[in-house]
Amino acid sequence: MVNAAIVGLGWWGKVLVDSVQGKSDNITFTHGATRTKSKAQEYADDKGFALVDDYDDLLAIDDLDAVVLATPHSKHREQIEAAAAAGKHVFCEKPLTLTKADAEAAFAACEKAGVVLATGFNRRFHPSVHRAKELVDAGALKELMHVEGTMCAPNGMFLAADAWRADRTETPVGGLTPMGVHVIDIYINLFGRIEEAYCQSFRRAVPNDTDDTSSMLFMFENGMSGYMANMLATAPSFRVQAYGLGGSFEIRKPDLSSFEFVPNGDGPITGSTGKIEAQSEDFSGFDMVNAELEAFAAACSGGEAYPVPKDDVVHGIAVLEAVVESAETGKPVKVA
Repeated sequence: MVNAAIVGLGWWGKVLVDSVQGKSDNITFTHGATRTKSKAQEYADDKGFALVDDYDDLLAIDDLDAVVLATPHSKHREQIEAAAAAGKHVFCEKPLTLTKADAEAAFAACEKAGVVLATGFNRRFHPSVHRAKELVDAGALKELMHVEGTMCAPNGMFLAADAWRADRTETPVGGLTPMGVHVIDIYINLFGRIEEAYCQSFRRAVPNDTDDTSSMLFMFENGMSGYMANMLATAPSFRVQAYGLGGSFEIRKPDLSSFEFVPNGDGPITGSTGKIEAQSEDFSGFDMVNAELEAFAAACSGGEAYPVPKDDVVHGIAVLEAVVESAETGKPVKVA
């Protein structure tokens, strides 16, 4: 059993705890730390873990194996390096950092200390994404042409002006860090490295200093093109659809539960789609957050490596940097 501490008990920190506490035979939360201890004490008592005063106190606990970070992005590198120095495994919410250099430094610290560093890309664990990867790897789409995706939520409309998620230095390009990086990670997982990014991002409706409408164009090293949109003022949605010469697949719904593959057929469309039949699958009820923490626990215990590779994470941060630079300059940016 991996004894873990949750660091940051906002809404997402509680989602992480709830996904495994009392449900897992492999990981449990024994401690926690958060900015305002009094606000989380009742929750910690209910979930059966102890709250300590600060992060340094956590790292000094001998029988603590790991920390789970649900903290502002700008704090991740120093928190990861401190945990590594204390010999603790680290699960860190995405994005791991806001710069490629910081991501590389965080991984280097954990590699030197011999501890696991896992990034919270929970969508990568979903059966719909696994199904898409099976099709791509098997060549069912044949030559890949284009992918497009959207991930949206109304959360920007309800952010307090002083919330860290409303701070442009923490969350540049609006929905990019809370949502868009998930889609970018799926793109990298399925289609490989991204070569160039172009972004436009602006605020129309949210009552704080956050962009609510962002759209991005990508060129991949394999020659295909891509598109993504994030909105922080609209109904929850998720969609990734990819097109190739052999067919297309689509993952839909906020929980990613709807999957469909449509073969291209063997002739032109003449007013209808003819006999082409979509192959649909439903993956309702899958707990992505539980799956990622169970995988983290397995890696900490000497089992299979955490299935989001370092190279993918670091490249994703380089893409994030390129998107942010493009939004600021209004020009396409090569990914470092």
